[in-house]
Amino acid sequence: MGELRLSLACGPYDRTEALRTGVVRPEGIDLVYVPVQSPPELFARMVSTECFDVSEMSLSLYFIRKCRGDFPFVALPVFPSRMFRHGYVFVNLDSGIETPQDLSGKRVGVPEYSQTAAVWIRGILRDEYGVDWDSCRWYTGGVNGIGRPDTLVEWPKRPLAIQRVFDRTLSEMLAEGSLDALIGARIPKALGRDPRVRRLFPDYREVEKDYFRRTGVFPIMHTVVVREAVYREHPWVTHSLYKAFCAAKAWCLEQMRFSGALRYTVPWLHAELEETERVLGEDPWPYGLDANRKTLETLLRYLVEQGFVDRPRPVEELFAPVTVVNE
Repeated sequence: MGELRLSLACGPYDRTEALRTGVVRPEGIDLVYVPVQSPPELFARMVSTECFDVSEMSLSLYFIRKCRGDFPFVALPVFPSRMFRHGYVFVNLDSGIETPQDLSGKRVGVPEYSQTAAVWIRGILRDEYGVDWDSCRWYTGGVNGIGRPDTLVEWPKRPLAIQRVFDRTLSEMLAEGSLDALIGARIPKALGRDPRVRRLFPDYREVEKDYFRRTGVFPIMHTVVVREAVYREHPWVTHSLYKAFCAAKAWCLEQMRFSGALRYTVPWLHAELEETERVLGEDPWPYGLDANRKTLETLLRYLVEQGFVDRPRPVEELFAPVTVVNE
C-alpha cells in the first residue's frame, strides 16, 4: 500500500517551509502543500467547501463552531500563527483617545467582531485596563479593501450595536474621522500616510514584552484542522502530522540560527533572536496542549465573556489527542 495522499493549505511560513519543500515528510503521508497567503481566503475556502484535507484555521472560529457542535473538523495542537496585538489598536488623533480607557463608548472598526485578533484585543484591554467594549458602536468591513467573506462571520449571543460597512474601507473611515478607533489583524494603509492616524501604543513592543513577562501568554491566532471524515477513516494521520509540524519548526529554528550568513533580510537577525530567547525562552513558538494551556484557556474565557460560547470547555475536548515520545 502506498502513502496516503493529503492536501494541506497553509500560509507560506518559515516554520512550515520544510513541509512545503519536502525536507520533512509526515510518516505515511504524501503531502501536497498549497500555500495561501490570505488567511480569510484560506479559511473561507475550507469552511464553505472542505476543499482541503488539512488546513490552517482561525482559532476563534474553530472554538466557536466546535463548541456549538457544527464544525466537521478536528484540530491539531499546532499553532502556525501567533502575534501580540497591542500594536494593532489604531486611533484617530481627533477622537480624544489618549489611554485605553478612552476607547469605551467610541466608534470602533473591526473586520469581523469574531476575528481572533479582535477577540484577543478586547479581552486583553478589558483585563489590563478595564475597557468597556459593550458601550462601543461597532463597524465591520474590510480594512484596506471593501468587503469580507460572509462564511467567517459569527455574531455574539448578546445585544451589541454592530453595523456592517459595504461602501468604504475601515482605513478610510478611520482617517476621515467617522471611526474613532480600529482593531484587528491588519495594519490600515492610512497609518504612516495620514497624520490623523496613529497607534494607541506607540511603544507597543515594550508593552507586549511586559505583558508576556507578567502573564506568560503569547496570543495564538490560528490552529490546524483535519477534516473529520479523514480523521475517522485514518486516525493515525493526526500523530504523523503533529510530529511533522514539530520537526518542520525545529528545522526552521536551526536554519534561522545559522551564523555564517543571514538567512533572512533582517540586518540584526541574531540580535532579534537573542532578545526573543531572553523574553520567550528557547522555544518561542511551542506546540502541544501543555505548553499552551494558559493561552488556550484565556482565549476560551474571552469567547465566553464576549458572548460567543456558552461555557468554557477542557481544551482536551477540542483537539485531537497526539502521542509524542521524546527520546
